[in-house]
Amino acid sequence: MARRDRRYAYGPYTDGPDPLAPPVDLRAAMDEIGRDVMEGSSPRSALQELLRRGMQNRRGLDELTREVWQRRSRLQRENRLDGTLQEVRELLAQALDAERDSLGRQDTDDARFREMQLDALPSDTGGAVRELNSYDWQSPDAREAYEQIRDLLGREMLDQRFEGMKQAMENATPEDVERIREMLDDLNSLLANHAAGQDTAEQFQQFMAQHGEFFPENPTSTEELVDLLAQRAAAAQRMLNSMTPEQRAELMELSQQAFGDPRLAQSLSQLDAQLQGLRPGEDWDGQGRFRGDNPMGMGEATRAMEQLGQLDALAEQLSQSYPGARMEDIDLDALGQHLGDEARVDARALAELERELQRQGLFEQAPDGSLQLSPKALRRLGESALRDVVDKIGARRGERETHRSGASAEATGATRPWAFGDTEAWNVPKTLLNAQLRQAAGDPRKLDVTDVEIVETEQRSRAAVALCVDTSWSMVQDGRWVPMKRTALALHQLISTRFRGDDLKLITFGRHARSVELGELVGLEGAWEQGTNLHHALLLAGQHLRRNPDAQPVVLVVTDGEPTAHLEPDGNAVFDYPPSRETLRATVAELDRITGLRASFTFFMLGDDPRLAAFIDDVARRCGGRVVAPTLDGLGAEVVADYLRTRR
Repeated sequence: MARRDRRYAYGPYTDGPDPLAPPVDLRAAMDEIGRDVMEGSSPRSALQELLRRGMQNRRGLDELTREVWQRRSRLQRENRLDGTLQEVRELLAQALDAERDSLGRQDTDDARFREMQLDALPSDTGGAVRELNSYDWQSPDAREAYEQIRDLLGREMLDQRFEGMKQAMENATPEDVERIREMLDDLNSLLANHAAGQDTAEQFQQFMAQHGEFFPENPTSTEELVDLLAQRAAAAQRMLNSMTPEQRAELMELSQQAFGDPRLAQSLSQLDAQLQGLRPGEDWDGQGRFRGDNPMGMGEATRAMEQLGQLDALAEQLSQSYPGARMEDIDLDALGQHLGDEARVDARALAELERELQRQGLFEQAPDGSLQLSPKALRRLGESALRDVVDKIGARRGERETHRSGASAEATGATRPWAFGDTEAWNVPKTLLNAQLRQAAGDPRKLDVTDVEIVETEQRSRAAVALCVDTSWSMVQDGRWVPMKRTALALHQLISTRFRGDDLKLITFGRHARSVELGELVGLEGAWEQGTNLHHALLLAGQHLRRNPDAQPVVLVVTDGEPTAHLEPDGNAVFDYPPSRETLRATVAELDRITGLRASFTFFMLGDDPRLAAFIDDVARRCGGRVVAPTLDGLGAEVVADYLRTRR
């Protein structure tokens, strides 16, 4: 069969998001959110801060907002509103010059009388144009210039309310003007009936059938028509409000001369009043200061006021500062119109990021209504923290990260048949050999569960681990807050994925100590609190170890200060600085009790306080523990490496 020739056409992709755009990097986003949360921000604030900053070479909301305000400022800085007045003044001067030139060539009393009439005209432009309405022009050029004034005023006033009317009404005939008057009369009648609560559906259809050419936006109901007209009418009013009182009065005077008939101005005034009553929520009182050199006509100035209103709305949407704000609120079409397609793409990428974070279940609602990180989000943060730690350990020891998984115990070299519940690795050669022997005996099945042999591993004891972290104010003040939290995240991730039989307890200690869950520690805010109650932390660590008598006891202590508080029998914490004998005696006594459980101790000393160094050295000798003085950047690697050393 003959193959048909096929022709292909190529063009820009317009049906939805760009299919070749890079995917949203949720891991990088969660790393940034997690860092802010660990520094003390709430998850909601951290998410909002990420959207404000942006990521992956995408502008954030702050940058987009700045560009919106720059666009707004440029619009006001480069333009001014008196373009129509200036053009009317120029046409009036042209008409008067032509008329005086014509009269100067006439040697008659009538010519002198007319010159006196021209000399007696009011000084303001509006008054002069009004007085000349009944003047019998002698010069054809002067009459034409004056007619241009009335035509210009009519077209500008219509262009304020109806898009594109200035061009459509150029060289308008009296019949065209009459059609406009009929449209305005019918429009005012429609709006009056609508305001009275009458059903105007049929009247609206008749109106659009007769006058639809004046509304290229093609509204489908009276409500849509009102919305359309009210936005432009409000912008026109804001334009008037932005003028000086003298300019405003002059323009209102001139409006009566539009097309040489005051009825147009009256109809438009009636229309504005009805629209203001129907849409009082529009901004009818606002104004803007235009101070540039580019004069704008009334229609152009009204559109500029509309742009200012759209830019103000965009700035509010981008701020996301109002109750219930969402990225979906941002008008992407308006953003692209004012700032370009790249801005639209950046905002859409941020909205997709927010939506994907919610869809992936990385946030959850707390009982009090606040937003908090979900267990899934904490696992992702833990994976990131552990990956960084492994990289540091590998760099220190000449090792490299590997994606291959392994058993937590060493292989003995022996194998045994697989049983339900076994998680050890298969011995593939022995499994395939079993399948071949079974097939040789006449069983046609290629592979059966009875063929599977698994690798036997050494029995490894489980561990009970107490990670005691200092949460006194000095940890926040000296920049040790986030490294401490990332250390806990990495250790928790390692134990929960590779050593699931181990039991990790997270214990924080400031003036008091307490056991915390991982999510609580990650979101813990730094607070001004004097006291480093290691005694209370060791009490809780001892309780945890005693609840796991069959486990290898491990105690890891991260601190940047010597003990300055201890717990009294009544539960009150006593603070003393320098440390009192009672605090040191209580701390060492609890240390001795845990040492009696044959616990493995490691003290991670942050900072270079000589008093802390002396105390840590003494207690480490007493309990046979180790002392590590890591850098902040290496804290996580040291804690994880020490835990792995202890497990081995």
